[in-house]
Amino acid sequence: MRFPNIRRLLSAAPAPELLSRRPAYVRLRTGLILGLFAGIYCVIGGRLVMLGAVDEPTPVAWPSPPSKARPNILDRNGQVLAMDIPSASVYAEPRRMVDVDEAIEGLTRVFPDLDPADLRKRLSSRSAFTWIKRTTTRAERDALWALGIPGVGFRDELRRLYPNGRAAAHVLGAVNVDNIGIAGMESWVDRQGLQVLRGAGLDLDSENLEPIRLSLDLRAQHALTVELSEAVSKFSAIAGAGLVMDVTNGEVIALASLPDFDPNVPTDALKPDRINRVNVGTYEMGSTFKAMTTAMALDSGLFDLRSVVDASAPLRFGRFSIRDYRGQNRPLNIPESFIHSSNIVMGKMAMAVGPEHHRSFLKRLGQLDRLKTELPESASPLFPAKWGDLNTATISFGHGIAVTPLQASMGIAAVVNGGRLLRPTFVKGADVAERVVSEGVVSERTGEALRFLMRLNARVGSAGKADVDGYFVGGKTGTAEKVVNGRYDSGTVLTAFMGIAPAHAPRYLFMTVLDEPKPLPETYGFRTSGWNVVPTTGKIIARILPILGVAPTATPPASPFPAMVSARAWGSNLFDGQRQVAINQP
Repeated sequence: MRFPNIRRLLSAAPAPELLSRRPAYVRLRTGLILGLFAGIYCVIGGRLVMLGAVDEPTPVAWPSPPSKARPNILDRNGQVLAMDIPSASVYAEPRRMVDVDEAIEGLTRVFPDLDPADLRKRLSSRSAFTWIKRTTTRAERDALWALGIPGVGFRDELRRLYPNGRAAAHVLGAVNVDNIGIAGMESWVDRQGLQVLRGAGLDLDSENLEPIRLSLDLRAQHALTVELSEAVSKFSAIAGAGLVMDVTNGEVIALASLPDFDPNVPTDALKPDRINRVNVGTYEMGSTFKAMTTAMALDSGLFDLRSVVDASAPLRFGRFSIRDYRGQNRPLNIPESFIHSSNIVMGKMAMAVGPEHHRSFLKRLGQLDRLKTELPESASPLFPAKWGDLNTATISFGHGIAVTPLQASMGIAAVVNGGRLLRPTFVKGADVAERVVSEGVVSERTGEALRFLMRLNARVGSAGKADVDGYFVGGKTGTAEKVVNGRYDSGTVLTAFMGIAPAHAPRYLFMTVLDEPKPLPETYGFRTSGWNVVPTTGKIIARILPILGVAPTATPPASPFPAMVSARAWGSNLFDGQRQVAINQP
């Protein structure tokens, strides 16, 4: 048998001398590998020794001090409106960053709103510090902590929480990322000495800071906001505002301005339509000013409730004419002119008193000066520098002068509370004596006359839809045409209502404003205040007075307006059971 491949196999076998040399190659290769590993371990060990021998790392150079504690803010019943909660801010040290791509991926996973391009630019720099996110939530912190990104750290801070969301946002205001008040009562708190204490280096916390108790009632605030929001939606208004104020001490019980904002997201407050319309917006308040004009006329002694003024023809100033909206075209006594809201009568009474006295009276009622309260946001009134007869005539019915609704409310409150002008307050129990602007702005008799007229207006006039059973409501309506392209536009109006309850001895004033309400089929095409803002205020009164502990009464007060009945004022028979005088008899 032949084996042809044996010779080839034998020829391919290694030579005997090579076989004897193979262990040397193996030993050399093994030695090189061991030496390489030994070198690597020596380098690692040396680095560990170096790291263990160096000093503590340089502390982070913070760009701002940690956020400081603030006192809780409560409503008048102790409900928390604002409080501090623990939080943390996230920062990065780009110089210590190990893997920028990994850091960007992790950070954007936890904070989707971060811009990856901006992050890359900042994290790739050689800077020592950069903020990533201020005031994070606990869930966000835990998620980021689990990722363990080198070069990313946390700083414990405090975050302001408003547990009721939008409730009373325009009163509470807001804080910045360092927990410093920047608006509303939050700013006022800092100005009361909190900043001084911080500057002195005191380590404050909520436990050693006295809570701030506001005059607001959270329940009333909620009711006001709900009813106002429904009215804005129903009448397609561009905005709305409302106020409830105690006329005996000037405390604001509720304040709403729509659209509002969430103070937990303070950047929303920067939108131009989010202003506080009660305290910052200035408006021509329309016929609500007639309450002040009538008070001025009666207090002057030139008129009384039995005076009659001719309203059968327009009031003319050259080519300008002043007419009544729905004129009676006849002489009117003062109660008639009030419930029919006669521009002509108001203009004639104001001119009879005179421009100088008219201006002086409004100044005494606080309508010509900037109103200052605890809220830092306020606006100055707008009125003509030169005050002539035409100005007096138009301002008498609320045109030609623009004030804040809070300012107008303060003036009406002084007219009906016995003549004491009080600067409003948002702090419960604020000293009344310190806020008395002036005493005796009207006489007691004039005050009763105005309360009588406002109640009469709710019985037989334009305020009837706010007359809530059992509460003896009074009020004055106002519809002001807005200026569009330099001219008054009858189709674009601001409607307002000033209501008081109970009318014979007022405790609360209710102010409601709707900006550009639209007519509805149920309002028969009308957009005036009696059809929109008055019924809205009636709903507000019906909801809030029981909350404030005012119970309805089945029978009206026995003798609400004794001086008016004694003077046999027109309409006083409605409040005197012993006399039956026809309502249309002067």
